[in-house]
Amino acid sequence: MFGSLLTVIALLAVKVAGTIYYAGVAESGGEFGVYSPTATVGTGLPGRFGVDYQFINESAIDIYVDKNKVNLFRVAFLLERMCPLSYGLGSKFNQTYFSEFESAIDYITVTKGAYALLDPHNYMRYNDPSQQPMTGSVIGNTSDVKAATTAQFAKFWGELARRFKTNEKVIFGLMNEPHDMDTNLILANDQAAINAIRAVGAKQLIIAPGNGYTGGHSWTQSYPGNSPAPSAVMYKITDPIKNTAFDIHEYLDSDFSGGHSNCSSLASSYLAPLTAWLKEYGFKAMITEFGAANGTECTSYVTDIVKYMAANEEYIGWTAWAAGPLWGTYSPCCADGKQWGSLEPGSKASDGTPGMYAGVWQHDIQPLLPATLQKHGISSVH
Repeated sequence: MFGSLLTVIALLAVKVAGTIYYAGVAESGGEFGVYSPTATVGTGLPGRFGVDYQFINESAIDIYVDKNKVNLFRVAFLLERMCPLSYGLGSKFNQTYFSEFESAIDYITVTKGAYALLDPHNYMRYNDPSQQPMTGSVIGNTSDVKAATTAQFAKFWGELARRFKTNEKVIFGLMNEPHDMDTNLILANDQAAINAIRAVGAKQLIIAPGNGYTGGHSWTQSYPGNSPAPSAVMYKITDPIKNTAFDIHEYLDSDFSGGHSNCSSLASSYLAPLTAWLKEYGFKAMITEFGAANGTECTSYVTDIVKYMAANEEYIGWTAWAAGPLWGTYSPCCADGKQWGSLEPGSKASDGTPGMYAGVWQHDIQPLLPATLQKHGISSVH
């Protein structure tokens, strides 16, 4: 296995450039408002729309589509709001929350003609988001009597897919950042969801995560909480219509967390084993979270990851982390707690200077936005 990976890595150096079909930004806000410093279960549920949570600013979507020419938004939501604790995870939804979410997706896909990636922002956990990413029962954990089952997860995805199956510009992102669990359980949950989505007749692109916060740099590594290595398990995933890709996250700071302002992890180096694995098994991937600090010292790292994805056909799209209507001066990543603003258009830092939209998106990412993004047709791996 290792020898074959080295051979593929060598071949990548002479491979022709790939094609990015989808590119844009992650919209974070629908999962807001539930953090509790005392880990109190139920904090912020169901929450107040426009106060505790909100999915998008339509004016910001307008800017990204009309001015920046992107074609993809990853829109976060919270399972405990979509499927309240009183219902449990499954096919019964809070219709108010779903309708608010559906309105955001319709604005992106119908009004603006872009693609929308549905993002349950739950870390493969359900029932207690009070201190995400660590709280909540792991979905499918049979040793936890409070845990939602794999079958319930499948029912949830079957219902969500049924509601969106006629919208060809939707992409189904199965789960944000599973971590600290058996990778085989992630495979089982992913596969059950794929089966459920296809069973209701939905044919759109599915994005499936791995373990270890679905980090690209650690895809071929096994360590406590990320075992077996995703590369040793996730190749077993199947889709009857072969329209599933892998969901990858990759931050550029020293520990790949997106929590620090230093940039020291060059994606073109750290992603090489993952890229070789994708090539070996014939899979595609989408990097739905990446980010770096708002400073010129990180420019080369941001341009490196965007250029790397464009140069390797294994990558079909990306969304930068993150924009959203409720960030204010706070930064979604890479700031060591400083308030440098977000990727939301018009974002400002706490000192009134331009935020990360100007410093990272416009300065680093926008000049590299592909000119060949897909405009029409059902979402697919091509």
